[in-house]
Amino acid sequence: MKKKLSQKQIGQRITELRKIKGLSQEDLAKSVNISRSSLAQIELGNRSVNILELQQLSMELGFSLDDFMSENFEIHQEINEENEKSINIVEERIAVPKLKINKFKNVLLYILEKCGGKPNVGETVLYKLLYFSDFNYYELYEEQMTGAQYKKLPYGPVPQKLNSIINSMIKDNKIQRVKGDYHGYPQTKYLAREQADLTQMTAAEKEVVDKVIEQMSDWSAAMISAYSHGDKPWKVTDINKEISYELAFYRTPPYSVRVYEEDEEDIF
Repeated sequence: MKKKLSQKQIGQRITELRKIKGLSQEDLAKSVNISRSSLAQIELGNRSVNILELQQLSMELGFSLDDFMSENFEIHQEINEENEKSINIVEERIAVPKLKINKFKNVLLYILEKCGGKPNVGETVLYKLLYFSDFNYYELYEEQMTGAQYKKLPYGPVPQKLNSIINSMIKDNKIQRVKGDYHGYPQTKYLAREQADLTQMTAAEKEVVDKVIEQMSDWSAAMISAYSHGDKPWKVTDINKEISYELAFYRTPPYSVRVYEEDEEDIF
């Protein structure tokens, strides 16, 4: 009896063939008309492939379906200087954040406007609201919202260059810093002194931020920090290193905000 391949085996074979062709996940996903996140899940073995998708992949990656599904399928790679260069580029390609300062300031103002007055929303909670807003948006739309870089620190993800941005906003009288204590612990809060310019945010961006605020803005600093520690991008990143946005595609429930569809007709 012919042994069926597991989803993980199929994903590994597709990944290897894609890299040999010098294609990024985005390139291949576009050519077979599926989302980049869906392809990421296929390559991880978390999503099945239907026969139509497999046929399209075979045409793009140049393999025979019969050979591909064989237990003894071998991937032959002819490497020349140009091919090796393209493979290295694909393997090293990451989502390099580019900070959109205006967008970041307005998202920050919008969050403070909506929940900055809550007694629990100090710096720690604010940092996590920004992080989940950015990474949820990236997972959903495969593009950066503010382009902020986040570093893995012991108490969770923290946006970089935030101090200089906040200081400039305080200087421009856009926000106010308030020092105090909350339940016996020192707390630094920020209050909005003007409204966010909503023309700087798309409807989709606002919706993502609103959902994060609705879900998490009542959480304590300890609770939201603990929750952030369970998020795949934070978990797999080394301490004091930048968290890659690409890791958002490897999330699992309850962190994942995108429905990774399972097709009714698949090959298993």
